[in-house]
Amino acid sequence: MSENRELAELNDSTSKELIRISQLSTSLLLGLAKRWELPDFDPLNLRRPAFQAAWSTLTHPRRLLAAQWDLTRRYLGLMRYLGLRILQRSTRPAASAAKGDRRFRSEAWDEKLIFDLMRQAYLLTSGWMLDSIARMQDLPAEDRMRIAFYTRQFADALSPSNFILTNPEILETTRREKGLNLLRGFRQLLEDLDRGDGQLLISMTDPDAFEVGKNVATTEGSVVFENEMMQLIQYAPRTKTVYTRPLLIIPPWINKFYILDLQPKNSFIRWAVDRGYTVFVISWVNPDEKMRYKRFEDYMHQGILAALDAIEQATGQREVNTIGYCIGGTLLAAALAWMKVKNDDRIKSATYFTAQVDFSEAGELKVFIDDKQLKSLEKRMQARGYLDGEAMSMTFNMLRANDLIWTFVVNNYLLGKKPANFDLLYWNSDFTRLPETMHTFYLRNMYLENKLVEPGGIEMDGVPIDLRTIDIPTYIQSSREDHIAPYRSVYKATQLYSGDTTFMMAGSGHIAGVINPPAARKYGHWTNDALPADVEDWIAAADYHEGSWWPHWDNWLKSRSGRRVKARQPGDGQLEVIEPAPGRYVKA
Repeated sequence: MSENRELAELNDSTSKELIRISQLSTSLLLGLAKRWELPDFDPLNLRRPAFQAAWSTLTHPRRLLAAQWDLTRRYLGLMRYLGLRILQRSTRPAASAAKGDRRFRSEAWDEKLIFDLMRQAYLLTSGWMLDSIARMQDLPAEDRMRIAFYTRQFADALSPSNFILTNPEILETTRREKGLNLLRGFRQLLEDLDRGDGQLLISMTDPDAFEVGKNVATTEGSVVFENEMMQLIQYAPRTKTVYTRPLLIIPPWINKFYILDLQPKNSFIRWAVDRGYTVFVISWVNPDEKMRYKRFEDYMHQGILAALDAIEQATGQREVNTIGYCIGGTLLAAALAWMKVKNDDRIKSATYFTAQVDFSEAGELKVFIDDKQLKSLEKRMQARGYLDGEAMSMTFNMLRANDLIWTFVVNNYLLGKKPANFDLLYWNSDFTRLPETMHTFYLRNMYLENKLVEPGGIEMDGVPIDLRTIDIPTYIQSSREDHIAPYRSVYKATQLYSGDTTFMMAGSGHIAGVINPPAARKYGHWTNDALPADVEDWIAAADYHEGSWWPHWDNWLKSRSGRRVKARQPGDGQLEVIEPAPGRYVKA
């Protein structure tokens, strides 16, 4: 009776999944039929670099023979490992996954020799492919980086962990659940395709588990100013006294500001308020086609400068300290140079979180940025007036494909599991759009031509921008494993500014390196008062410190924040409260 009941329940679950799959498939196919377009030939601009790589290989026969011998040697090591395992003798594997590689973390990979061998054969071959490209020193560095990037994408996609028959964990789950996991996974795949209107938007977390203003972005405060570009949030004090000089945070508009205010336990904003700072944060609007002509300098005028005016009205204080995060930091640097020409000295210190101004070593993001790809992107933006957030998100995810793509493909679509609830991944999936005019200017002048670093290389409202004129105290934060703003790129700013400059390197990456509260006791950071020309020399002489870098920054800033005064409440000054934080704009 028990077996019959289990079989009936399985059949019922299977029937329900098949019905939902059929409904989703029909809807999806109809939608795709309406919007189908032929892709541009060679949209990634790989044809020329690939030809150069092939030519480099053919014209260097010794290198080719050396590569073949290298691969043979690696597989001989694998055969030796196999022989010793058959003889039941302990031995080190011929290849091991890198630290942090979660694809093979299941113990099932070790339990059966066939899966162990498949894993090692894959790691040997993929490692050999990337090492072979690294030896092509006769190729231009950017072409070699592009070939290596897409070779890694190819290798990541072919990992045995990504396929049913070569992943022991998926096989065991399929046997145990009699294939229902695959039906659930296929249905979840169709749901993600439907959610993206034909484009695959992989669910990284349960979107219903979080709500902005309810369990993320919850630090108490009020919107005290707004215009068409942004809302300005003033946070309520959590101390009886505060520093005289307010703190203005300029977050990136590529994402939403609440990465700095996820939950109370990891909110940088809440932590800063607890330290006695009067914190203001810009919450950028999510632009639509009506904002297609907004320029980079419009973000300065209607963002930074408008916020400075509003802060003076709200607090009576003219002088402020600032933080610029990612592109918000790039804008802050450009605005400071503009303000120097205009004799506007309201900003008294600048902190930069993972912000680039010299893009000569901007890392793998440059793989997506050349003249041909930019023309294709500009054509795409012309149709709508903006770059959709899904495209930007996929670009960032490809930089860490194993963690941000394939892990979820396996979990969601092959194991048929729901993704875990994770606030950071919820934020990562809360896409924002980018105005056509601004984004074109930013990519061409910063990433492609690196003009911001040249004195007068760009102009903002006719004012030549010279970063060397920035002479206020500066604190630069970078992250050692940052794949979006590499520390080598961020460090270059230390050689530009003429004021007192502090550089600090945090552990982890672009997000976790910044969002690292002291209570978490994670990662660490490096400091060094000297600023040599080469960042590797800085690292070699740097002192390592356990834990979060936030207290180091606090000690730096509080001496530049004035005396303590009675805490200020939103609405106390000349600006009335518009609505509670986090406001309307962030929810769009």
